[in-house]
Amino acid sequence: MPKLKTKSGAKKRFKVTATGKILFGKAGRRHGMSKRPQSMLRDSRGMHVMNASDVARVKRHMLPYA
Repeated sequence: MPKLKTKSGAKKRFKVTATGKILFGKAGRRHGMSKRPQSMLRDSRGMHVMNASDVARVKRHMLPYA
């Protein structure tokens, strides 16, 4: 069977931990931060663990060797 290609957009956006969880950065942090509540800004800082329902799709189709 031929090798599978990793989606190049996914390898830039997601990080796989040693236990197999997928981390991602929250959206909506590019501009307009003065209008946003401080709680939203604090919550969107750093990387976050992806929901289990999305992990299956990302691992199967976008990151086949994760």
